[in-house]
Amino acid sequence: MSNLNYGVIGNCRTAALISETGNIEWLCFPEFDSPSIFAALLDRKNGGNFGFQVSNKYSISQSYVPHTNILSTRFSSEEGEFVVVDFMPCYHSQNKDEHYRPAEIYRYINRIKGHPRFKIDYNPAPDYARGKVIYNMTPQYIETYSSQNNKDRQYLYSSLPLETILNHQEIILEKDEFLLLSYNEKVIPVNIEREKLEYCRTLVYWLNWINRTKKYSIYNDIIERSLLILKLMSYYNGAVLAALTTSLPEAIGEVRNWDYRFCWLRDASMSIETLFQIGHPDAARRFMKFIQSTFVAKHESFQIMYGIRGERKLTEIILDHLSGYKNSKPVRIGNDAYHQRQNDSFGYLMDLIYQYYQLMPGTLDEIEDIWEMVKSIIAIVIEDWHKPDKGIWEIRGKEQHFVSSKVMCWVALDRASRIAIMLDKYSYSERWKKEADKIKSDVLKYGWKEEIQSFSQTYENLYLDSSLLLMEPYGFLQADDIRYHKTVKAVKKALFHKGLMYRYNNEDDFGLPSSAFTICTFWLIRALYVIGEKEEARCLFNEVLSYSNHLGLFSEDINFDTKEQLGNFPQAYSHLALVNTAILFAEEEKRLDFIRP
Repeated sequence: MSNLNYGVIGNCRTAALISETGNIEWLCFPEFDSPSIFAALLDRKNGGNFGFQVSNKYSISQSYVPHTNILSTRFSSEEGEFVVVDFMPCYHSQNKDEHYRPAEIYRYINRIKGHPRFKIDYNPAPDYARGKVIYNMTPQYIETYSSQNNKDRQYLYSSLPLETILNHQEIILEKDEFLLLSYNEKVIPVNIEREKLEYCRTLVYWLNWINRTKKYSIYNDIIERSLLILKLMSYYNGAVLAALTTSLPEAIGEVRNWDYRFCWLRDASMSIETLFQIGHPDAARRFMKFIQSTFVAKHESFQIMYGIRGERKLTEIILDHLSGYKNSKPVRIGNDAYHQRQNDSFGYLMDLIYQYYQLMPGTLDEIEDIWEMVKSIIAIVIEDWHKPDKGIWEIRGKEQHFVSSKVMCWVALDRASRIAIMLDKYSYSERWKKEADKIKSDVLKYGWKEEIQSFSQTYENLYLDSSLLLMEPYGFLQADDIRYHKTVKAVKKALFHKGLMYRYNNEDDFGLPSSAFTICTFWLIRALYVIGEKEEARCLFNEVLSYSNHLGLFSEDINFDTKEQLGNFPQAYSHLALVNTAILFAEEEKRLDFIRP
């Protein structure tokens, strides 16, 4: 079903995708958005990989060490059995406020029984495989770098003989061994004892993190795995990535291939809100700091997205030498959407800021800094809400009056007005409330279309769009509003196909969309639930859960017919929506338990 059968490991600095046979097929060093070292994901032949070759007598299975982001791949046969445990060190350093998260991967080879045999397949292709790989073997490590770039180097340490690794010779496992791939040459001795210490510290870090999370009586495992993934995709400075990969296509052989290793205000705000609600306020605090550092100090114009260190320019380049995932070219790095106008972005951000003010009174200077940010965001919203934009789906054609963008502009003003009341700034509140009312009547007048008995995608057309379902969760319309009921029914009728949802199914600048957008199905489930179709919602939810990969992970898109996962992976959007939907049912269960005699 799902072809993106990868596990993910990471340490909030970078991450790796490891196939279900234990092969690292995507890794960027030293950070999430750095050039790849292994990219077999985007080019089977030349991309580079790091795995284990065993005979076909071995069966291979994969799972996470429970409650952690540590991955375990088990190789079993009659001659022997071993487990490869993959992790990136991540834990509090001696100074409690700081973390140790080096750019490195440990691969611990744990012999279970017998005398298992394997070869190590070590083929780095640094710098997106743009040059020839130079190898340099020393008594301590194998050093590699690209002929195009000799500054970035990789160091492979191991308890196994390095020549055996390099020559792809067979290894008979007699005891536990380890491999360590590092971006830095190590200054302390690297041995198996060190590896065990790093493992224990990392294990405790993840167990402690998940222990601070709310628990639920149903769907708890699913919620937990998604939260661990969202945490893994949060850069340590507070930025949140949309996904860990670039250029995984929305449909095989098509050209909707984008780099998602950046921080979109919209996606990040939604991810942080989810972490926030479930017991991780620190994530919100860090994100606020990131947002402030990005534009408050400079009072520059806002962007819809930033690089993970706050970069404003994300020039898009095509890597022609890579064949692409399943030959779906082009492979792009950078993302040209950074200078688009997407008026909805600020609604999600303001909703988060409102909750932040409600739930986390910060220090006086933080409160004042964020108030300045609120004022400058609202100035932009008031200036821009009536202008056309590119909408939530970043359509690269001409700008239009998207209904969901107007709705989220209303959200921005509504939440800002409430924040103003909390801070006793009544004149601001009144002014912003009036502007919000203006947007609302505009949307009700131009967005509602009698002939389809529903709101439409844009003021100018009669198409349907999944983002219309967000009118209720963000409070623009109540769940019992007849217009919302009718819109949910109309959107479902137009966009629900073979158990999944289109974002929209009218032509855009790349033709007709051909795959399901995972988050939209979760939005539909919530919409059905709140308008009273609870049983249908629950059945659909359980159905969608069966489309995850073997570890419960979701990408951005799903093929309607084969249910194969497509698009960048894992996708923050998909996982945050999964968590929010699961919580809906878990809370319902809790209420019913309370009522039952």
